[in-house]
Amino acid sequence: MVQGTGSNVGKSLLVAGLCRVFARRGLRVRPFKPQNMSNNAAVTADGGEIGRAQALQARAAGVEPSVHMNPVLLKPQSEIGSQVVVQGRVVGTAKAREYQSWKPRLMEAVLDSFERLSNEADLVLVEGAGSASEVNLRAGDIANMGFASAANVPVVLVGDIDRGGVIASLVGTKVVLDAADASMIRGFIVNRFRGDPALFDSGMQFVAERTGWPALGLVPHFADAARLPAEDGLGLRREGQKGSVVIAVPVTPWISNFDDLDPLREEPGVEVVLVEPGQPLPADAALVLLPGSKTTIDDLTFIRQQGWDIDLKAHVRRGGWVIGLCGGYQMLGTRIDDPFGIEGEAGRSVEGIGLLDVATTLTARKRLEAVTGTSTDGVPFSGYEMHIGETSGPDASRQPFARLANGQADGAVSADGRVVGTYVHGLFADDRQRARWLNLLGAATSDLAYETLVDDILDRFADHLEAHLDCKRLLAISAG
Repeated sequence: MVQGTGSNVGKSLLVAGLCRVFARRGLRVRPFKPQNMSNNAAVTADGGEIGRAQALQARAAGVEPSVHMNPVLLKPQSEIGSQVVVQGRVVGTAKAREYQSWKPRLMEAVLDSFERLSNEADLVLVEGAGSASEVNLRAGDIANMGFASAANVPVVLVGDIDRGGVIASLVGTKVVLDAADASMIRGFIVNRFRGDPALFDSGMQFVAERTGWPALGLVPHFADAARLPAEDGLGLRREGQKGSVVIAVPVTPWISNFDDLDPLREEPGVEVVLVEPGQPLPADAALVLLPGSKTTIDDLTFIRQQGWDIDLKAHVRRGGWVIGLCGGYQMLGTRIDDPFGIEGEAGRSVEGIGLLDVATTLTARKRLEAVTGTSTDGVPFSGYEMHIGETSGPDASRQPFARLANGQADGAVSADGRVVGTYVHGLFADDRQRARWLNLLGAATSDLAYETLVDDILDRFADHLEAHLDCKRLLAISAG
């Protein structure tokens, strides 16, 4: 189990890289994260949803993602509450304090999923959540030491030197942990080092002496890791490149599935501009893209508060393009109805932005499915759907965006063709569909093969880890 001294120390990517390292050695490898918190999720082959990081780790291991790789997924819906997904299915919503009482029964699902994966694998690589030293949450813990102890899984602790204070964070973790928990840790890794590694030899020795844990490696910063699909909001804000065609993306509080932007960021002729609160939509944008949302009505209200709805209409009058993905599609319609209280008070109805003549009714049934299809101009695509709600209206009937392989219509296009809505995520990861949009926007097309790029980065990151980690010792630790 890979645990961290804090959030965003690189646990997810280290596990992904190690999945590729050991899968290349012929082992049957499975990733596992007992509890995750993210609104950037992925659809699994068994019809559920898990955190995006576990889907990337499954890819690195060369296997299809499964709901058992992330049995508990928390999807924040407010500052203090989250939707709770267990083994791929929504089971309810809970506020932070209330959620603590759920943990004993959630541990049963966690251990069940772990056993299932263990029975089909030579090696299970487990990712912790947040910090190993959150002793205030230790009672009933299912994400870190509570799981490691219950499943008898040895732990490797990761610290991030790029954040500063890595010696104190590693040694401090040993200080605050209960002795039994500290004994579960069999070694430590220092991640994201920049400069001459020899300069930190004494630092590694100091940590080893003060903790009694062996040093398993000092991993230099690997810049291209940031180009892999991320599930944390920090990944959303990674720096992109400049380009002649600007795509503007308003950043709302409950933005989800923002890895839809990643392939566009890789195009040399495109500049993806994140529009933060308080900023207007840039007048030079060729396309405004509204991403998915975990709470569509709240994000729509936020868009109005920023005046972005006015900016969007001005953008269309200037001849600009607009595309709404999933929740963004729902916002572009004339109305969103919530008769069952899916996102709050039952019976609530709000006016949409009105750029598409469609209306959405939020329903309890959630569609989670990989899809293929063809846009109405004949360009094929593959992607996935992950949404609640049904959307219909004149624009959807007159000209849907696409026809799915099962014969169903998807999405809508405005009468002037400039505004498009679709429920399909992953659209731009398909090279054919991305080229279609680049042509519409007047951007130069490239030879980017996005999925090949992701696998190439995973392979190079695995090479990087093999060069700097004691992988033989890691395997020995896993064997007990």
